[in-house]
Parts: sequence; structure tokens; C-alpha cells
Amino acid sequence: MKKVVLAFSGGLDTTFCAIHLNKNEKMEVHTALVNTGGFSKEELEDIAIRAKKLGVASHVTLDKTQDFYQDCVRYLIFGNMLRNHTYPLSVSAERIFQAVAIAQYAKEINADAIAHGSTGAGNDQVRFDLAFQVYYPQAEIITPIRDLKLSRQQEVDFLKENGISQSWEKAKYSINKGLWGTSVGGEETLTSRKSLPEEAFPSTLQKKENETIEIAFLKGEPVALNGKKLDPVDLIVQLNTLGSAFAIGRDVHVGDTIIGIKGRVGFEAPAPLILIKAHQLLEKHTMTKWQQYWKDQLSNWYAMQLHEGQYMEPALRNIEQFLQDTQQRVTGKVYVSLKPYRFELEGIESAFDLMKSEFGSYGEMNLAWSGEDVKGFTKIIGNSSKIYHSIKE
Repeated sequence: MKKVVLAFSGGLDTTFCAIHLNKNEKMEVHTALVNTGGFSKEELEDIAIRAKKLGVASHVTLDKTQDFYQDCVRYLIFGNMLRNHTYPLSVSAERIFQAVAIAQYAKEINADAIAHGSTGAGNDQVRFDLAFQVYYPQAEIITPIRDLKLSRQQEVDFLKENGISQSWEKAKYSINKGLWGTSVGGEETLTSRKSLPEEAFPSTLQKKENETIEIAFLKGEPVALNGKKLDPVDLIVQLNTLGSAFAIGRDVHVGDTIIGIKGRVGFEAPAPLILIKAHQLLEKHTMTKWQQYWKDQLSNWYAMQLHEGQYMEPALRNIEQFLQDTQQRVTGKVYVSLKPYRFELEGIESAFDLMKSEFGSYGEMNLAWSGEDVKGFTKIIGNSSKIYHSIKE
């Protein structure tokens, strides 16, 4: 009997896959869930119980939250990465990282095949397939939902026939929660015109009085919140709680899918958006203009590759080294004002602040050069343009 590792979430599609692979394909099914920060302890326990009730040979939870931060999220912060200047790569970053973990686990237990429950219409099928091919090329890749093209009702009927009769009513809005943000999909995101209503988002507005918070960074990494030192993962979790109480971090992302069509998805990501903008402000004060320029170019390309499932590309490891090297002076405190539905950056304090008074005051007084110095500098820097425009066409 062939051994298959199934990427399992406990939802309708992966529950169907677990029964189908065992009953119809006669395979020994081992389910695996990769937690990258999106599940509570109770949710993980409930999913493990459901998996065992399906009669799988084994079920395992692979907790990769800290690895996800160290190997992925911190580079998203270093690079101030927002896909199309909007989306903090919440689900796209987590999915490829989860796929890599599944492939590595399948290899560890010498599985003959790996399966996932992605459909043939989205990005996740590519991310899973790519990771499986790179990290465990010997394994067969099985995708029942994509291959069988079954309707949701056909899946429900099959499960009922096999004694699985729990309610599979489809929620009005699909929610995918993770450490780095929550995606929200609904009938509105299938259009180009409609916005998501208030009830679509998992958090509701609870606070209306403005609140200023202090975020401390050490070499680009968030290390303290309101004066309290925290592990970056714990800081992200606490900042998500703070921000969501103000209903901060909501938006709709429009982008190009890996398979070449346009897609639209809502998201709620208070901690990622606050951290990225706060980190970027600190960089503006502590980095040179050319450091910022080249980091922006490489970060944009890195984000695109990560979104499209190319996490395994060696060039990304090279860029990660560059990004980390740029953070040597990105240390200090950023003050952020939280308000209903939005936030404002108040300012920073840093020992590496390049906006020092001894260098002069912008637009007012210079202390390190004379007016004659500026006249000579301007004459030299304008030479090439002056020569070009002096020649008549």
C-alpha cells in the first residue's frame, strides 16, 4: 500500500481528499497540518481529533511559526514589502512556507506521494506543486480536487456516503487567518466594483479614543512594544490585537495571479501594515538615499518571486543577505498613533538619526558649507544637462 502525506486543514476539500485517497485510491494516508501562526491551541486539537475520526494512519501538527518569522517574515519587514504597494503577502508567504514544510516532512517519513486539496483556479496549486517538486522530487503529486473537478455538493454527498455527516455549509465569507494577516474573500471580491462590508472582516471596531504606541526596532527587527521587550512573534500577535481593536489594516488587494489572470482579495493585517510603515519611517531617518533606492528595487522583485511560489530560488537567499546587511543602523523607537480605521506615524528616536541638528536645518540654516560651495557644486552637477541642451537638434 502506497504511503501518502496529505496537507490537511480539516475543511471540506482536505476531508474529502483523506477519505478518497484511502477508500478509492487504496493509499495509507498520513495527514499533516503546518501551523505558521494562524491556529489556536483549541483549533489544532479539534483538527487532530477530526483527522483521527477519518481513519488516517497518523496526523501531525508541524509548528513552524518561529521558523516562518526567522526565514520569511523578518525579510518582509526588512524590505517593507507590500505587493502592488498594498498587500503584505499574508497568505502567499505562508502557503509556500507551509508547502515546503509538508514536502520536507513527507521526505522524512519516506512517503511515496504527497497530496494537497487545491483547486485548478488559484495560486496555491502552483505553490504546493513547486515546493513538492523541488524538495521531494521522487514523490508523486496527487491533487484530487483539481483532477476530479467535483462540485462542493458532490464532495458533501461522497462524505455522507462514507459516514461523514457534519455540516459543510459554506460561510458567506472565506477567512484565512495567519500570523502575517488574514485574507477575506466573498462575492464582492469576485467583482471589480463592490467593496467588502463591515461584517466581512473578522474584527469589529472596539476603540474610538486615539492611542499612541511605541515600537522599538533593533537592526530592523521589532523587539519591544510600549517599552516591554518581546519575542518578535509575540510582538506581532500583540500588535495585531491592539490594531484590530481599532479596525486598522483593512484593504482590498488587486493583483496578477501566478496563472495569468487578475484576482481580488480583501485582507485585515494591522500588525504587518503598522510594522512595515513604522520600519520604513525609521529607515528614512537612518539610511542613505541610495541604500533605500536599491533596497526598494530588490525588495519589490523578492516580493513578486515569493508571491509566485519561487521561495526556493537561490537568488532570494542572496537578497536576504543584502537586506539583513542594510539593517545595521535601523535601530530606534517609532511612535504610532492608533485611530479608528487608520494609524498615523508620529516620529522616531534613534542614535543613528541622520537628521541631526549639527548638520544643518533643512530650508533654514546650513552649518557645514557656504553659499559659494553650493554655487560651485550646482555648476558642476548641471554640466551634462547644460551641454546636452546647448546643442540644437
